[in-house]
Amino acid sequence: MTGEYLTLHEIIRKARQNLNENHWQYIVGGTESEATLRRNRWSIDRLALRPRVLRDVSDVDPGIDWFGRRLNLPLMFAPVGGLEHFWETGPIPVTQAAGAWGVPHMLSSVCVCDFEQVAAASPEALKIFQLYVHGDAQWVDEITDRVIGLGFSQFCLTVDSAVYSRRERDLAQRNIRRANVPGREWQAKLTWHDVKRIRQRLKLPLMLKGIATAEDARIALDHGIDVIYVSNHGGRQLDQGQGAMEVLPEIVAAVDGKSKIIVDGGFCRGTDVVKAIAAGADMVAMGRMQCIALAAGGKPALLRLLELLDAEIRIAMALCGVSRLDALDPSYLGLSEPLLAQHTWGAFPLLDESLAFQRKF
Repeated sequence: MTGEYLTLHEIIRKARQNLNENHWQYIVGGTESEATLRRNRWSIDRLALRPRVLRDVSDVDPGIDWFGRRLNLPLMFAPVGGLEHFWETGPIPVTQAAGAWGVPHMLSSVCVCDFEQVAAASPEALKIFQLYVHGDAQWVDEITDRVIGLGFSQFCLTVDSAVYSRRERDLAQRNIRRANVPGREWQAKLTWHDVKRIRQRLKLPLMLKGIATAEDARIALDHGIDVIYVSNHGGRQLDQGQGAMEVLPEIVAAVDGKSKIIVDGGFCRGTDVVKAIAAGADMVAMGRMQCIALAAGGKPALLRLLELLDAEIRIAMALCGVSRLDALDPSYLGLSEPLLAQHTWGAFPLLDESLAFQRKF
Protein backbone atom coordinates (compact mmCIF):
# COMPACT_ATOMS: atom_id res chain seq x y z
CA MET A 1 0.00 0.00 0.00
CA THR A 2 2.88 2.37 0.73
CA GLY A 3 4.08 2.12 -2.83
CA GLU A 4 0.59 2.53 -4.29
CA TYR A 5 -0.19 5.92 -2.75
CA LEU A 6 2.61 8.44 -2.41
CA THR A 7 0.29 11.44 -1.97
CA LEU A 8 -3.11 12.10 -0.48
CA HIS A 9 -4.60 13.21 -3.77
CA GLU A 10 -3.86 9.78 -5.22
CA ILE A 11 -6.15 8.27 -2.57
CA ILE A 12 -8.89 10.69 -3.60
CA ARG A 13 -8.44 9.82 -7.26
CA LYS A 14 -8.73 6.09 -6.48
CA ALA A 15 -11.89 6.65 -4.45
CA ARG A 16 -13.43 8.57 -7.34
CA GLN A 17 -12.75 5.63 -9.62
CA ASN A 18 -14.38 3.23 -7.17
CA LEU A 19 -17.50 5.23 -6.24
CA ASN A 20 -20.66 5.61 -8.27
CA GLU A 21 -22.02 9.08 -8.97
CA ASN A 22 -24.54 9.06 -6.11
CA HIS A 23 -22.01 8.16 -3.46
CA TRP A 24 -19.37 10.53 -4.84
CA GLN A 25 -21.72 13.52 -4.93
CA TYR A 26 -22.95 12.66 -1.44
CA ILE A 27 -19.49 12.87 0.08
CA VAL A 28 -18.36 15.89 -1.97
CA GLY A 29 -21.37 18.13 -1.43
CA GLY A 30 -22.94 20.32 1.21
CA THR A 31 -26.28 21.96 1.76
CA GLU A 32 -28.06 24.33 -0.65
CA SER A 33 -25.53 26.85 -2.04
CA GLU A 34 -22.64 25.06 -0.30
CA ALA A 35 -21.39 28.37 1.08
CA THR A 36 -20.66 26.90 4.52
CA LEU A 37 -18.72 24.05 2.93
CA ARG A 38 -16.58 26.50 0.95
CA ARG A 39 -16.07 28.75 3.97
CA ASN A 40 -14.69 25.78 5.88
CA ARG A 41 -11.89 25.51 3.37
CA TRP A 42 -11.50 29.30 3.10
CA SER A 43 -11.18 29.68 6.89
CA ILE A 44 -8.26 27.24 6.87
CA ASP A 45 -6.54 28.63 3.77
CA ARG A 46 -6.72 32.24 4.96
CA LEU A 47 -4.36 31.31 7.79
CA ALA A 48 -0.67 31.10 6.98
CA LEU A 49 1.96 29.46 9.15
CA ARG A 50 4.65 31.67 10.72
CA PRO A 51 7.72 29.46 11.17
CA ARG A 52 10.39 29.87 13.82
CA VAL A 53 13.93 28.73 13.08
CA LEU A 54 17.05 27.52 14.89
CA ARG A 55 15.08 25.29 17.23
CA ASP A 56 16.02 21.71 18.04
CA VAL A 57 13.50 19.65 16.06
CA SER A 58 15.52 16.43 15.88
CA ASP A 59 12.81 14.58 17.82
CA VAL A 60 9.33 15.62 16.69
CA ASP A 61 6.38 13.99 18.48
CA PRO A 62 2.83 14.73 17.24
CA GLY A 63 1.19 12.67 20.00
CA ILE A 64 -1.24 13.97 22.62
CA ASP A 65 -2.71 12.89 25.94
CA TRP A 66 -6.49 12.45 25.82
CA PHE A 67 -8.28 11.77 29.12
CA GLY A 68 -5.32 9.79 30.39
CA ARG A 69 -4.72 7.92 27.15
CA ARG A 70 -1.79 8.46 24.82
CA LEU A 71 -2.73 9.04 21.18
CA ASN A 72 -0.20 9.03 18.36
CA LEU A 73 -1.82 11.89 16.45
CA PRO A 74 -4.25 14.70 17.32
CA LEU A 75 -6.64 13.16 14.81
CA MET A 76 -9.97 11.39 15.08
CA PHE A 77 -12.07 9.56 12.53
CA ALA A 78 -15.25 11.64 12.72
CA PRO A 79 -18.72 10.06 12.96
CA VAL A 80 -20.13 9.42 9.49
CA GLY A 81 -23.48 7.81 8.79
CA GLY A 82 -23.62 5.57 5.74
CA LEU A 83 -20.07 4.21 5.85
CA GLU A 84 -21.51 1.05 4.33
CA HIS A 85 -21.81 2.99 1.06
CA PHE A 86 -18.02 3.28 0.92
CA TRP A 87 -17.03 -0.20 2.07
CA GLU A 88 -19.11 -3.34 2.47
CA THR A 89 -18.35 -3.75 6.17
CA GLY A 90 -18.82 -0.05 6.88
CA PRO A 91 -17.16 1.16 10.09
CA ILE A 92 -15.30 -2.06 10.92
CA PRO A 93 -12.11 -1.26 8.94
CA VAL A 94 -12.26 2.32 10.26
CA THR A 95 -12.21 1.07 13.85
CA GLN A 96 -9.46 -1.40 13.02
CA ALA A 97 -7.29 1.25 11.38
CA ALA A 98 -7.86 3.63 14.28
CA GLY A 99 -6.85 1.00 16.80
CA ALA A 100 -3.79 -0.02 14.81
CA TRP A 101 -2.54 3.57 14.50
CA GLY A 102 -3.52 4.84 17.92
CA VAL A 103 -6.20 7.40 17.09
CA PRO A 104 -9.89 7.47 18.11
CA HIS A 105 -12.88 6.44 16.05
CA MET A 106 -16.26 8.03 16.77
CA LEU A 107 -19.02 5.71 15.56
CA SER A 108 -22.22 7.30 14.27
CA SER A 109 -25.45 5.87 15.64
CA VAL A 110 -26.98 5.96 12.14
CA CYS A 111 -24.38 3.67 10.62
CA VAL A 112 -26.10 0.54 9.33
CA CYS A 113 -24.02 -1.89 11.34
CA ASP A 114 -23.96 -4.17 14.33
CA PHE A 115 -22.49 -2.15 17.20
CA GLU A 116 -21.29 -5.36 18.83
CA GLN A 117 -19.29 -6.31 15.74
CA VAL A 118 -17.71 -2.87 15.55
CA ALA A 119 -16.74 -2.99 19.21
CA ALA A 120 -15.23 -6.46 18.84
CA ALA A 121 -13.33 -5.58 15.65
CA SER A 122 -10.63 -3.67 17.52
CA PRO A 123 -10.67 -4.00 21.31
CA GLU A 124 -7.62 -1.75 21.62
CA ALA A 125 -9.17 1.19 19.74
CA LEU A 126 -10.41 4.26 21.57
CA LYS A 127 -14.08 4.03 20.61
CA ILE A 128 -16.45 6.96 21.04
CA PHE A 129 -20.17 6.69 20.37
CA GLN A 130 -22.08 9.53 18.69
CA LEU A 131 -25.85 9.66 19.10
CA TYR A 132 -28.67 11.16 17.09
CA VAL A 133 -31.67 11.17 19.42
CA HIS A 134 -34.48 9.21 17.76
CA GLY A 135 -36.47 8.29 20.85
CA ASP A 136 -37.50 9.29 24.36
CA ALA A 137 -35.37 9.35 27.51
CA GLN A 138 -35.74 5.60 28.02
CA TRP A 139 -34.61 5.01 24.42
CA VAL A 140 -31.52 7.18 25.00
CA ASP A 141 -30.70 5.42 28.26
CA GLU A 142 -30.98 1.97 26.69
CA ILE A 143 -28.56 2.92 23.90
CA THR A 144 -26.06 4.53 26.25
CA ASP A 145 -26.08 1.50 28.55
CA ARG A 146 -25.66 -0.81 25.56
CA VAL A 147 -22.65 0.94 24.03
CA ILE A 148 -20.94 1.52 27.37
CA GLY A 149 -21.26 -2.20 27.98
CA LEU A 150 -19.56 -2.80 24.64
CA GLY A 151 -16.51 -0.74 25.61
CA PHE A 152 -17.28 2.67 24.14
CA SER A 153 -15.50 4.85 26.67
CA GLN A 154 -16.71 8.32 25.61
CA PHE A 155 -20.08 9.62 24.41
CA CYS A 156 -21.12 12.38 22.04
CA LEU A 157 -24.46 14.06 21.29
CA THR A 158 -24.88 15.75 17.92
CA VAL A 159 -26.74 19.03 18.48
CA ASP A 160 -26.72 20.79 15.09
CA SER A 161 -29.22 18.53 13.33
CA ALA A 162 -32.65 19.45 14.63
CA VAL A 163 -33.92 19.09 11.06
CA TYR A 164 -32.41 17.50 7.97
CA SER A 165 -31.01 19.98 5.46
CA ARG A 166 -31.64 20.28 1.72
CA ARG A 167 -28.57 18.76 0.10
CA GLU A 168 -29.12 19.81 -3.46
CA ARG A 169 -26.41 17.64 -4.98
CA ASP A 170 -28.28 14.61 -3.68
CA LEU A 171 -31.66 16.01 -4.67
CA ALA A 172 -30.44 16.70 -8.20
CA GLN A 173 -29.39 13.06 -8.40
CA ARG A 174 -32.79 12.03 -6.99
CA ASN A 175 -30.69 10.41 -4.29
CA ILE A 176 -32.87 10.93 -1.20
CA ARG A 177 -31.21 10.01 2.08
CA ARG A 178 -32.41 9.89 5.68
CA ALA A 179 -34.99 12.65 5.42
CA ASN A 180 -37.73 10.51 7.01
CA VAL A 181 -35.84 8.43 9.58
CA PRO A 182 -38.29 6.99 12.17
CA GLY A 183 -38.11 8.93 15.42
CA ARG A 184 -36.32 11.89 13.86
CA GLU A 185 -38.77 14.28 15.54
CA TRP A 186 -37.01 13.58 18.84
CA GLN A 187 -33.84 15.25 17.56
CA ALA A 188 -35.85 18.42 16.93
CA LYS A 189 -37.11 18.31 20.53
CA LEU A 190 -33.62 18.01 22.03
CA THR A 191 -32.83 20.84 24.49
CA TRP A 192 -30.33 21.77 27.18
CA HIS A 193 -32.69 20.08 29.66
CA ASP A 194 -31.99 16.75 27.95
CA VAL A 195 -28.26 17.45 27.97
CA LYS A 196 -28.43 18.08 31.71
CA ARG A 197 -30.24 14.80 32.29
CA ILE A 198 -27.76 12.81 30.21
CA ARG A 199 -24.81 14.53 31.85
CA GLN A 200 -26.10 13.66 35.32
CA ARG A 201 -26.55 10.03 34.35
CA LEU A 202 -23.29 9.40 32.47
CA LYS A 203 -20.03 8.93 34.33
CA LEU A 204 -17.79 9.08 31.26
CA PRO A 205 -16.58 12.03 29.13
CA LEU A 206 -19.47 13.72 27.32
CA MET A 207 -19.11 15.74 24.12
CA LEU A 208 -21.47 18.03 22.23
CA LYS A 209 -20.92 18.02 18.47
CA GLY A 210 -22.13 21.02 16.50
CA ILE A 211 -21.13 23.95 18.73
CA ALA A 212 -20.53 26.98 16.51
CA THR A 213 -20.69 30.01 18.83
CA ALA A 214 -19.02 31.20 22.00
CA GLU A 215 -22.47 31.63 23.56
CA ASP A 216 -23.33 27.94 23.23
CA ALA A 217 -19.84 26.93 24.32
CA ARG A 218 -20.37 28.78 27.62
CA ILE A 219 -23.74 27.10 28.14
CA ALA A 220 -22.12 23.74 27.46
CA LEU A 221 -19.52 24.45 30.14
CA ASP A 222 -22.32 25.28 32.59
CA HIS A 223 -23.71 21.80 31.87
CA GLY A 224 -20.45 20.05 32.66
CA ILE A 225 -19.55 19.11 29.10
CA ASP A 226 -16.07 17.64 28.85
CA VAL A 227 -15.47 18.24 25.12
CA ILE A 228 -16.74 21.05 22.93
CA TYR A 229 -16.87 19.69 19.39
CA VAL A 230 -16.76 22.67 17.02
CA SER A 231 -18.50 21.70 13.81
CA ASN A 232 -20.95 22.84 11.16
CA HIS A 233 -21.48 19.26 9.99
CA GLY A 234 -18.98 19.72 7.19
CA GLY A 235 -21.17 22.38 5.62
CA ARG A 236 -23.98 19.86 5.29
CA GLN A 237 -26.59 21.36 7.63
CA LEU A 238 -27.00 25.16 7.88
CA ASP A 239 -26.23 27.04 4.66
CA GLN A 240 -24.53 30.47 4.83
CA GLY A 241 -22.73 29.62 8.06
CA GLN A 242 -19.21 30.57 9.08
CA GLY A 243 -16.22 28.32 8.49
CA ALA A 244 -15.20 26.12 11.41
CA MET A 245 -11.74 27.70 11.74
CA GLU A 246 -13.38 31.11 11.54
CA VAL A 247 -15.39 30.48 14.73
CA LEU A 248 -12.76 28.42 16.56
CA PRO A 249 -10.91 31.39 18.18
CA GLU A 250 -14.03 32.78 19.86
CA ILE A 251 -14.89 29.34 21.22
CA VAL A 252 -11.34 28.78 22.46
CA ALA A 253 -11.54 32.10 24.29
CA ALA A 254 -14.93 31.24 25.79
CA VAL A 255 -13.82 27.79 26.93
CA ASP A 256 -10.59 29.17 28.44
CA GLY A 257 -9.15 25.72 29.06
CA LYS A 258 -12.17 24.43 30.98
CA SER A 259 -12.87 21.66 28.47
CA LYS A 260 -11.17 20.01 25.55
CA ILE A 261 -11.95 21.15 22.00
CA ILE A 262 -12.35 19.11 18.83
CA VAL A 263 -12.85 20.78 15.47
CA ASP A 264 -13.86 19.46 12.07
CA GLY A 265 -14.85 20.98 8.74
CA GLY A 266 -12.66 21.01 5.65
CA PHE A 267 -9.52 19.55 7.23
CA CYS A 268 -7.58 17.48 4.70
CA ARG A 269 -3.85 17.93 5.25
CA GLY A 270 -1.21 17.87 7.93
CA THR A 271 -0.74 21.64 7.77
CA ASP A 272 -4.50 22.01 8.36
CA VAL A 273 -4.10 20.04 11.58
CA VAL A 274 -1.12 22.10 12.71
CA LYS A 275 -3.11 25.31 12.13
CA ALA A 276 -6.03 24.02 14.20
CA ILE A 277 -3.79 23.05 17.12
CA ALA A 278 -2.05 26.43 16.97
CA ALA A 279 -5.47 28.11 17.05
CA GLY A 280 -6.37 26.28 20.26
CA ALA A 281 -8.01 22.99 19.31
CA ASP A 282 -6.92 19.80 21.06
CA MET A 283 -7.90 17.47 18.23
CA VAL A 284 -9.03 17.54 14.60
CA ALA A 285 -11.70 15.19 13.27
CA MET A 286 -11.83 14.07 9.65
CA GLY A 287 -14.95 12.73 8.00
CA ARG A 288 -14.63 13.13 4.25
CA MET A 289 -11.00 12.02 4.15
CA GLN A 290 -11.99 8.96 6.15
CA CYS A 291 -14.70 8.08 3.63
CA ILE A 292 -12.37 8.67 0.70
CA ALA A 293 -9.69 6.35 2.08
CA LEU A 294 -12.30 3.76 2.96
CA ALA A 295 -13.62 3.84 -0.61
CA ALA A 296 -10.09 3.74 -2.03
CA GLY A 297 -9.15 0.50 -0.30
CA GLY A 298 -10.57 -0.22 3.14
CA LYS A 299 -8.27 -0.65 6.12
CA PRO A 300 -4.96 -0.55 4.17
CA ALA A 301 -5.90 2.75 2.53
CA LEU A 302 -7.03 4.18 5.86
CA LEU A 303 -3.69 3.25 7.39
CA ARG A 304 -1.90 4.86 4.46
CA LEU A 305 -4.00 7.99 4.95
CA LEU A 306 -2.85 8.17 8.57
CA GLU A 307 0.74 7.48 7.55
CA LEU A 308 0.75 10.33 5.05
CA LEU A 309 -0.97 12.71 7.48
CA ASP A 310 1.55 11.77 10.15
CA ALA A 311 4.39 12.63 7.78
CA GLU A 312 2.81 15.96 6.81
CA ILE A 313 2.20 16.90 10.45
CA ARG A 314 5.74 16.02 11.51
CA ILE A 315 7.25 17.99 8.64
CA ALA A 316 5.06 21.03 9.33
CA MET A 317 5.92 20.93 13.03
CA ALA A 318 9.66 20.68 12.37
CA LEU A 319 9.64 23.48 9.82
CA CYS A 320 7.63 25.67 12.21
CA GLY A 321 10.30 25.06 14.84
CA VAL A 322 8.31 22.96 17.32
CA SER A 323 8.89 19.40 18.46
CA ARG A 324 5.72 19.06 20.56
CA LEU A 325 2.19 20.16 19.74
CA ASP A 326 1.73 22.00 23.03
CA ALA A 327 4.38 24.47 21.87
CA LEU A 328 2.03 25.73 19.16
CA ASP A 329 -0.03 28.84 19.83
CA PRO A 330 -1.66 31.63 17.76
CA SER A 331 1.70 33.34 17.28
CA TYR A 332 2.41 30.67 14.66
CA LEU A 333 -0.53 31.88 12.56
CA GLY A 334 -1.01 34.94 10.40
CA LEU A 335 -3.72 36.10 8.04
CA SER A 336 -2.94 35.78 4.36
CA GLU A 337 -4.71 35.74 1.02
CA PRO A 338 -6.11 32.28 0.20
CA LEU A 339 -4.55 30.99 -3.01
CA LEU A 340 -6.24 27.64 -3.50
CA ALA A 341 -9.71 26.93 -4.85
CA GLN A 342 -12.37 27.01 -2.16
CA HIS A 343 -14.12 23.71 -2.66
CA THR A 344 -14.11 20.30 -1.02
CA TRP A 345 -10.79 19.21 -2.50
CA GLY A 346 -9.23 22.65 -2.85
CA ALA A 347 -6.25 21.53 -0.77
CA PHE A 348 -5.18 19.26 -3.62
CA PRO A 349 -4.29 21.44 -6.64
CA LEU A 350 -2.70 18.47 -8.42
CA LEU A 351 -6.10 16.79 -8.52
CA ASP A 352 -7.99 17.55 -11.70
CA GLU A 353 -10.91 19.74 -10.63
CA SER A 354 -13.31 18.19 -13.12
CA LEU A 355 -12.64 14.83 -11.48
CA ALA A 356 -12.65 16.12 -7.94
CA PHE A 357 -15.70 18.30 -7.76
CA GLN A 358 -17.63 19.47 -10.80
CA ARG A 359 -20.50 17.70 -12.45
CA LYS A 360 -22.85 18.75 -15.21
CA PHE A 361 -26.41 18.14 -14.10
